[in-house]
Amino acid sequence: MAGVHTGAPADQQSRDDGRAGHGQHAGHDPHGGHDKHAGHDPEMFRRKFWLSLALTVPIVATSHMVMDWFGYRLDFPGIDWVGPVLGTVVFAYGGWPFLQGALREIRDRAPGMMLLIAMAITVAYVASLATAVGAFDLDFWWELAALVTIMLLGHWQEMKAIGQAQGALSALAALLPDDAERLDPDGRPQRVAVADLRVGDLVLVRPGGRVPADGRIGDGGAEMDESMITGESRPVSRSTGDRVVAGTVATDAAIRVRIEAVGEDTALAGIQRLVAQAQRSSGRAQVLADRFAAWLFYIATATAVATVLTWTLIGNLDEAVVRTVTVLVIACPHALGLAIPLVIALSTAVAAKGGILVKDRLALERMRTVDAVLFDKTGTLTRGEHVVAGVAGSGGVSDDEVLALAAAVEADSEHPLARAIVATAAQHGAARRATGFRSLTGRGVRADIDGVEYAVGGPALLREWHVDAPTDLAGRQEQWSRRGAAVLHLLRLRGDQATVLGALALEDQVRPEARQAIAELRQQGIRKIVMITGDARPVAEAVAADLGFRPGEDEVFAEVLPADKDEAVGELQRRGLRVAMVGDGVNDAPALARADVGIAIGAGTDVAIESAGVVLASSDPRGVTGVIRLSRASYRKMIQNLAWAAGYNVVALPLAAGVLAWAGVALSPAVAAVLMSASTIVVALNAQLLRRVRLRPAND
Repeated sequence: MAGVHTGAPADQQSRDDGRAGHGQHAGHDPHGGHDKHAGHDPEMFRRKFWLSLALTVPIVATSHMVMDWFGYRLDFPGIDWVGPVLGTVVFAYGGWPFLQGALREIRDRAPGMMLLIAMAITVAYVASLATAVGAFDLDFWWELAALVTIMLLGHWQEMKAIGQAQGALSALAALLPDDAERLDPDGRPQRVAVADLRVGDLVLVRPGGRVPADGRIGDGGAEMDESMITGESRPVSRSTGDRVVAGTVATDAAIRVRIEAVGEDTALAGIQRLVAQAQRSSGRAQVLADRFAAWLFYIATATAVATVLTWTLIGNLDEAVVRTVTVLVIACPHALGLAIPLVIALSTAVAAKGGILVKDRLALERMRTVDAVLFDKTGTLTRGEHVVAGVAGSGGVSDDEVLALAAAVEADSEHPLARAIVATAAQHGAARRATGFRSLTGRGVRADIDGVEYAVGGPALLREWHVDAPTDLAGRQEQWSRRGAAVLHLLRLRGDQATVLGALALEDQVRPEARQAIAELRQQGIRKIVMITGDARPVAEAVAADLGFRPGEDEVFAEVLPADKDEAVGELQRRGLRVAMVGDGVNDAPALARADVGIAIGAGTDVAIESAGVVLASSDPRGVTGVIRLSRASYRKMIQNLAWAAGYNVVALPLAAGVLAWAGVALSPAVAAVLMSASTIVVALNAQLLRRVRLRPAND
């Protein structure tokens, strides 16, 4: 996760509790850009809805129109004042958020949904007052009250849906514990607030406890549950010296962690910034929806004017008022305004939960159109760490004996190849002890085992001792060399004589999940898989074959200088391919920036992550297939929602204006409000289906 916390424009989050994570998005626009009732929350709409509903019931019950419909009669002193008094309260109290939003839209010169709603309820209120003094023959107070109440219900549910979608930030914030056990100089634990931790502190994380801040394990080892950060479902083994990040869980043992980053500098805080940034960002579909919503306001206003003029000229002033209010209500671009922001918020939350951090919404949108995926080899398709790929003994010495002796000689070396040999020997239970360890700069190492001196090294060591590899190793060595493996030899030294006892091949390990990633990309219809590396072509070809590259279809760029990686991306683009580049190193940054979509492996460097539009929190290349699935699914939901919202208005506006009134088909304002709210619910439910998108392989 190195580097995830850098560079993303930081949302100036609340620091009230002194740590990244808790309460930091309190000031965010709950719509993530949707319309002009920023700052409102579901709880406010809930309260207003229930009180307005309580006031609406007696207004409806005492309406003479409703009583005629249902054949009952109520009569008591002051019954004629129920509608005007309670209706005015509903208009002022329940309608205030819409009136306030309308004023904001007028001030911003961005007319939209709130202005349409405000116009509708204001016309309804004025018409109701005019009816009360005999100007119209309408029973309209119950329509006004029902209209405001239904609008409040629709907004409550909408804001609730948006809030649930943006719960990714709250979920991330909840990963941090409230306090930690800091060890004093005598090793005694003291419980302190996470905000009081400082870089360099040593903290105790008990089994089942969460790591309070980023750091390295100073003592102990545990299986760490990192799923909340990387999306990786299986616990990962971490031991002394390994890095751990805030929010992860030590599942089976206690560890002591030396703190290296706190507060805003932690990886978790960085993830929160990326999620918040993505949820605020807009893509092409959002721009289209905003433009459509703006046009809809003008269309609705023009339709309302035409409606009132037409019905007035016909001579039906009462119907002119009813039809105009209905047009303004039915045309509210509620569903249209919700169509894209809710998909954005949900897809970002789903991505973050799956270990995919979206920095740029446009990058996620473009991912569905990608037809070539270019992988950097080292650290992406391979682990970037050498493993023992083969052992061969000579002159009657067994392979196991060669491995055991080489591991004993290398035991005190810090070289990566040495660590690989020692680790492999430990897995095979090959335990020997050596003394007198000496490093031979540029050649290898020497040590004594049971009074016999041995050395392990490469070609330079053989030249120094003027020996050649035995003929019985020649075939194996040639095979290893073709694969680009590093070959080390085990020598027994006696005086000025040396005997080669065997050889070991070490090579960069191909990630097992990389093969599955490539297979899944083909299933998704990706035309070309490309690998780029600075390694020699034989090495690159061997790795490509191991990964299952298809000759003649897939492609390998070998012996590429770091500065030329972006040119390789350009070459693919000039062929008409839309390219996603996946990399993790500093020298990948220009290529990540040039690609149509740059995807940084989260374990990579800060610079690579800065240059990418999407970050995979884990180093699993299968995450690329998850990005494609999410991109395609979210695009489908956007288009479906836009089609529904637009189609609904195309059909509903003429009906609201009364074009079929001659046939007895007419909508009342209250029915229009129900239909408008129902369209919003349809959009919200359709967007919620994004939660079913599977970002991780089924067998993961």
